[in-house]
Amino acid sequence: MAIQKVAWITGAGSGIGEGAAGALVKVGMKVVLSGRRKGKLLEVADSIKSNGGDAIVQELDVSNAGAVREVVEAIKTECGRIDLLVHSAGLNREKRVWSNTDKDSWDNVVRVNLDGAFYCCSAVLPIMREQREGTIITISSWAGRHPSLVAGMPYSASKSAVNTMTETINMEECVNGIRACAICPGEVATPILDKRPQPPTAEDRAKMLQPEDLGEIIAFIAQLPPRVCINDLLVSPTWNRGYVGRLPK
Repeated sequence: MAIQKVAWITGAGSGIGEGAAGALVKVGMKVVLSGRRKGKLLEVADSIKSNGGDAIVQELDVSNAGAVREVVEAIKTECGRIDLLVHSAGLNREKRVWSNTDKDSWDNVVRVNLDGAFYCCSAVLPIMREQREGTIITISSWAGRHPSLVAGMPYSASKSAVNTMTETINMEECVNGIRACAICPGEVATPILDKRPQPPTAEDRAKMLQPEDLGEIIAFIAQLPPRVCINDLLVSPTWNRGYVGRLPK
């Protein structure tokens, strides 16, 4: 009998993480949902279970290294394996440009977006090495490739670092059957947009990438043969506001 694969998703209570959970259960994976808001995680888990999927909840603040290790140990104990990590937990702050960024804003963004990614990746790697296979997907950003004043300096810097960190996993762990991909999406209609100094309109959000779009991409990458590694992936809305705003009038 085929072994049911296990996906651990951080930031699973909303946005891209929730979209990933929905797509991965459709391809037969068991999902472990982590995030800071247990109520939201339980809502996602209930929705998955009501549609015949398999989901469990592990509340977590990814910026807490000890808590990350405890959750990974709990997953290993309950599920016996971790085949896929989707690190989607991330945030931004309204203070995001050099003229108003303060230490608290910088620290908060870097602790979750970069430190959290490091803690989660480093925690699952020993399990994946033992399995001799595993996939790690980090949700980076268009701003990780193309620094953005809209996304802001701390966010752009943290996501650029996530891209570099993700590729070093491939450099070191490919010999252990482990592959990693940094997905760099342009604008996605998720709650993080509400933190912008000028949040986009509902009309503009409807033209953006949607969480379920990213979920389908994540499921596609996860199902590729183990010999295939998508090192990084840049994806944007067809109606790209960054391009539209620069078109000649």
